[in-house]
Amino acid sequence: MAFWNGSFLRNELSHRTDIFGLRLWVLIAISVGVVIVLVLFFIVICLAYGRRRSLPSSSHRTLKHLLRDSNPHISKEILDIFRRHSPPRAAAAAAQNAASLPVAEVRADIGNANHHVVLSEQKPQLPLPSSLTVSAESHSTVVDVTLSPTGIGGLPEVSHLGWGHWYTLRELEEATGGFVDENMIGEGGYGIVYRGVLPDNTMVAIKNLLNNRGQAEKEFRVEVEAIGRARHKNLVRLLGFCVEGAHRMLVYEYVDNGNLDQWIHGDVGAASPLTWEIRMNIILGTAKGLAYLHEGLEPKVVHRDVKSSNILLDRQWNSKVSDFGLAKLLCSEMSYVTTRVMGTFGYVAPEYASTGMLNEKSDVYSFGILMLEIISGRIPVDYSRPPVEVNLVEWLKNLVGERRSEEILDPKILEKPSSKALKRALLVALRCVDTDALERPRMGHVIHMLEM
Repeated sequence: MAFWNGSFLRNELSHRTDIFGLRLWVLIAISVGVVIVLVLFFIVICLAYGRRRSLPSSSHRTLKHLLRDSNPHISKEILDIFRRHSPPRAAAAAAQNAASLPVAEVRADIGNANHHVVLSEQKPQLPLPSSLTVSAESHSTVVDVTLSPTGIGGLPEVSHLGWGHWYTLRELEEATGGFVDENMIGEGGYGIVYRGVLPDNTMVAIKNLLNNRGQAEKEFRVEVEAIGRARHKNLVRLLGFCVEGAHRMLVYEYVDNGNLDQWIHGDVGAASPLTWEIRMNIILGTAKGLAYLHEGLEPKVVHRDVKSSNILLDRQWNSKVSDFGLAKLLCSEMSYVTTRVMGTFGYVAPEYASTGMLNEKSDVYSFGILMLEIISGRIPVDYSRPPVEVNLVEWLKNLVGERRSEEILDPKILEKPSSKALKRALLVALRCVDTDALERPRMGHVIHMLEM
């Protein structure tokens, strides 16, 4: 029976079918082969699809890795200044605006310090590269240039300005009468300040930075980055700049009534024109300017040299904070920055002097010293006085402890304030000069206390 079944199966499998006369076993073999091929085909398709889905994320990681590795090394000193730039969207907008301007062709040769701007009537055919973005403006000609954060061949490290006039050296020479001594209104370690008159009769102050071992380059960069974007009535406004050859100049609004140091310590006679009310308004205005630097900008600006000679006054005795050559930028995520100790003796916060750790509380301390100077008419450290009176803060604390606060008041103030007003002002000043930086108030809180 088994033999018969086997013979029957062989006969059936060997039977020719109607499909091309193929035997049955051949059709079965072909069908099995087709099924196997289809299964393999679907497996290959599934594998290929899965690989394609994983490819973008993998390539994205690779791209990020390459971009990260290709970033140039930036020193910590530069990073302090340039850690926070304008967002890429703003940079792109600036580049787009530059491309549409009809008046400027910018040439900057790497390695050549004599960069120049060639004015022409034709529009640039290509957009400016993203690594080349200073926005500036001349009297009749708008110029958009941008310098890379690391600087190009000796040009200052300026980025994404988007403000101000770019003055030529000839314009500033004409404005100052050739930088004659008669127009010199100030002189410091980093430069000379001249009075100037522009063709539209605008009075300006022009700081000609001295190029001592690259210091002009550094101060130019710092001041432009610190206050180029700042707009506040209690800050001296930076109107523009001049970058031509080795010359670096900054053009400010002209404040026509001297500085606070001249009015407190200068020869003004027996009675000072700075009444108690005027002095308190000067203090309040200065506080508002510093509060804007600390709390109204990102990154915040630490002035680092708050003192009476850096507070300019107009004819209405409004105060304007000036001279940002030592300023530091501080990002919101940074509680302090470690830097070389600089400033003016007597105004420098003790923790900054001893550790080099700088933040806005260092400015608060300097402001407290300034308040005491305005109230008392004394300089912070005066070795011409008796030993117990040399240090202004220690002398004041002793008088307050002995309930002799009235003796602190500048004798040139003829109309004395009320005891309550004097004590309140002294309390604010003493809080600002607290030796514990954490206990000092923010400038915004100082304003609140002064306005109470």
